[in-house]
Amino acid sequence: MRRLAAVMAAAGLGLTAACTAGGDQSGGGPAADEKQTIEVWHGWSAPHEVKAFQDAVAGFGKSHPNITVKLVKGQTDERITNAIRGGNPPDVVSSFTTDSVGQWCKSGAWQNLAPYIAKSKLDLDQFPPAVQQYTQYKGTRCAMPLLADAYGLYYNKGLMKGEEPPRTMGELTTLAKKLTRRDPDGTIKVAGFMPSVQYYEHQVQHLAPQFGAKWLTGDGRANFAGDPAFTAYLKWNRSLIDWYGYDNVKEFLRSMGQEFESSNPFEKGKVAMAIDGEWRTKFIQEEAPKLDYGTAPAPVSDDRASTYGGGFITGTVIGVPRGAKHAQAAWEFVHYLTTDTGALVTFANALGNVPSTIPALSSPKLTLPPQFRTFLDVFKNPNSSTTPPTPNGNDYIVRFEKFTQDEWEPGKVGDLGPALTKLDTEVDDALKLAGG
Repeated sequence: MRRLAAVMAAAGLGLTAACTAGGDQSGGGPAADEKQTIEVWHGWSAPHEVKAFQDAVAGFGKSHPNITVKLVKGQTDERITNAIRGGNPPDVVSSFTTDSVGQWCKSGAWQNLAPYIAKSKLDLDQFPPAVQQYTQYKGTRCAMPLLADAYGLYYNKGLMKGEEPPRTMGELTTLAKKLTRRDPDGTIKVAGFMPSVQYYEHQVQHLAPQFGAKWLTGDGRANFAGDPAFTAYLKWNRSLIDWYGYDNVKEFLRSMGQEFESSNPFEKGKVAMAIDGEWRTKFIQEEAPKLDYGTAPAPVSDDRASTYGGGFITGTVIGVPRGAKHAQAAWEFVHYLTTDTGALVTFANALGNVPSTIPALSSPKLTLPPQFRTFLDVFKNPNSSTTPPTPNGNDYIVRFEKFTQDEWEPGKVGDLGPALTKLDTEVDDALKLAGG
């Protein structure tokens, strides 16, 4: 739920210059079976979120009665980073974004968990491949997954009038035009689908991969000019914006309600179809319980119809920071919370997120609405993908998003090829500065 704010903050953490990787710290502090108190920092702050975390943690106290857990809510990546730099970190830290994993792993700000994993004989194959990817950087695994987010298509059944959800971008475009309603002056009353990256979760990282876009080359360089999928995505984006009229799009965006409030335009019936995360089911349940809606995987480009079913996935991550005073007990906590099916299901039910292990995905104790099944399937689908980690976080995503929003959508770019080549150079220069 807090992904947007976390994503935009991730690019500026600057961890690499301030932290240096340490050695094996898995034997640090008291033994795990000694009596001790560990401090755990997490980002959840709303009362129901805090209670959900407490409920998920309760089982750990029963299996580890010697370890008292002190939970500290509402913590940000910036606070975590400052505590690590200052040499006074908590024992366990978690983050809503995976975008900083490359920085944390490369710098050693979050400990390499390989020694802990080996001692615990933990089977990493209980996590889907994309999850294994976003919790490590170049072979260093410094994070574990704690619940996940999967993205799919939400559609308003009343506005759809019996139409099936689109499977390809061509079908989406046709249906979006058919379902759009305008005032006589062209103002958008109901948007069939709003293609702009400024529409909440319609960010580039959630839509471009549906065209097959690969963010980085095999040697870790920017791939915007070299991968025709980016051009295909941008041309699709602009064609639908041009059909609406850019000024009409801007006016509609200005009129939108808050993403995480009942004024959200999808919940109000002002948008027929939208890409969103699984958490929207929980919001609809609480804010718009009478809304008749369905969910489906996000459409893919017409030339990739066989890959339909996958989508963008990411998740909350948790780890042990460098300098943790109770490292062994901290790992026991991380191990429990990220692999215990009961804890994950309890947490997922309360927050409306996807459990991050394959066993938890099939638990009969999941009590989520039927529309949630789509996101469990997307999460398991081999065609699902995530954004690769880098030493400077999500800088390449931020740059591409800014280009799309500020230059491409308003029609300021004539020749796309040189513009993407220039963007590649800027991204690569920034990666070099970060040691990538």
